[in-house]
Amino acid sequence: MLTKAPRGTSDLYGSAMEAWQGLEEKIRIQCAAYGFKEIRTPVFEHTELFQRGVGETTDIVQKEMYTFQDKKGRSLTLKPEGTAGVVRAYLEQKMYADTQPTKLFYFTPAFRYEKPQAGRMRQFHQFGVELFGSGEPAADAEVIALASQMLDRLGIRNVELQVNSLGGGACRQNYNRMLEGFLQEHREGLCETCRERMERNPLRVLDCKVPSCQEVMKDAPLIIDNLGPECREHFEKTLGLLDAMGIPYAVNPWIVRGLDYYTKTVFEFVSKEIGAQGTVCGGGRYDNLIQECGGDPTPAVGFGAGIERLLMTMEKSGAITHKAPGVDLYIAHMGPQAQAKAFALAQSLRGQDHHVETDLLGKSVKAQMKQANRLGARRSMVVGDTELAQGAAQVKDMETGAQETVAFDGLANYLMRQKSIEPGGN
Repeated sequence: MLTKAPRGTSDLYGSAMEAWQGLEEKIRIQCAAYGFKEIRTPVFEHTELFQRGVGETTDIVQKEMYTFQDKKGRSLTLKPEGTAGVVRAYLEQKMYADTQPTKLFYFTPAFRYEKPQAGRMRQFHQFGVELFGSGEPAADAEVIALASQMLDRLGIRNVELQVNSLGGGACRQNYNRMLEGFLQEHREGLCETCRERMERNPLRVLDCKVPSCQEVMKDAPLIIDNLGPECREHFEKTLGLLDAMGIPYAVNPWIVRGLDYYTKTVFEFVSKEIGAQGTVCGGGRYDNLIQECGGDPTPAVGFGAGIERLLMTMEKSGAITHKAPGVDLYIAHMGPQAQAKAFALAQSLRGQDHHVETDLLGKSVKAQMKQANRLGARRSMVVGDTELAQGAAQVKDMETGAQETVAFDGLANYLMRQKSIEPGGN
């Protein structure tokens, strides 16, 4: 049926769009405070970018990507996440030649073929930040702090920050060997997918949701207990900066995140409001990804958050309060000449950023005033022959019923004065 959206997609309009726009506005304000600039990348990229960047052993690459060939046989993929495209842009646009670090944020649609569920659609939308060019713990702490303040600004407060370190370099290699040995000993208790993973990326087994695998992994060695001196120091300094900023956290040694590119610090903000799928925001450091994508070794750290998941959490927390600005003035009219004047006034006032509505359906004046009520207009006025002759009309406050005669050429100043004395006015 052509009038039904594909499974796993949805339309966005009305009050849902208003909540969405309110969320984006708050996030943009938060990013500006930290000096992050917006970037927009294509909705599809060369498939190899995600195979190399996201990781061939991830469920995303193995099972969930929307991949197709263009008319010249090139393999392209709708982006399943935002980071890889931003890394590609960082390299292609030579942002590394600018003053470092480079701080970027984005809103983007993303696509994954999986069973649709609450807050997790096949076309979803992601907000993310990426910080390139700093390997210092301060960069980790700043990105986590931005995420923390963002959630607070959105009214999402019943969340716990969980952090871990995946190590890097020698300690990561040593741990992988240790974990491989453990997995070989317990091979029979693992699912088929994890038996394949243990050969290519044993760390991914820690992220398996199959109950039998989770039971086996309860006794597995943990990376956080096997960090080398440099990675241990990096993690402790990051935690120290979080302490200095008063950001509470819990160390969770089981966090590995779902993507292959993470190294050292990883983190998640977990909500108790939305059930089993409790992570509303997560990320970490990925110091090898830019080199993996063809650039010079460049440290990087960032995080992502699903917009739908954020809105769902906000709704559960009672934090969605954004409403679109109401109608400043409804101009009703009687007769052709009055209609022409109403349109002229509306055109002028709209050009000065006032929200003005007038009748487009040929309704009676009584019906027009009912429409003004339905639209939630703050004020209304009726233009007829008398008003045309006087060059003025009675403007009615729709809440109090108070009326004031206002000249047509003084309407803009009148509305500006009224806005200035309303709650939240300038």
